[in-house]
Amino acid sequence: MGVIKGNRIIYLYRILKDAATDDATAVAFTTENNKSKSRDSDTVTTKDGTIRVPGEVETEISATALFASENDAMIDKLEKALDDGDKVEIWEVNMDKPGTSDNASKFAAKYFQGYVTNFELSSNSEDHAEASLDFGIEGKGVDGYATVTDEQQELAAYVFKDTSKTGA
Repeated sequence: MGVIKGNRIIYLYRILKDAATDDATAVAFTTENNKSKSRDSDTVTTKDGTIRVPGEVETEISATALFASENDAMIDKLEKALDDGDKVEIWEVNMDKPGTSDNASKFAAKYFQGYVTNFELSSNSEDHAEASLDFGIEGKGVDGYATVTDEQQELAAYVFKDTSKTGA
């Protein structure tokens, strides 16, 4: 079993109310994505001792990307979704797991819906401007297969390159 490189897990986003008109898109120049799950539990004292009662699973997804003109439209939509309380669709796609038979042109994915809970644009004088987004997810997500177009793959594969020569 091989190790999966971080750039092979991509995230695609779409504002739910735009599902009829827009394809999902990646955020270009993403430097990091995170998905975390947690479950709190309460303790209840009984005559036989303390027991734990688990709460619901909470899932959060975050993304950090260099702020660039390629991201303007999607970043603007996600910031507006925060302002307006609009629900967002998110696909976590494993590009190293292509589908088979009926899903041959797709990739293994997990589908989520949630809300943008935090947006931060940082721009200090010594680094590239970065946009950071956090998403509070409803439910646990659903496993399936997602279509990833060549354009989406190219956008997700963007890596910042310097202006100097790269070699022969």
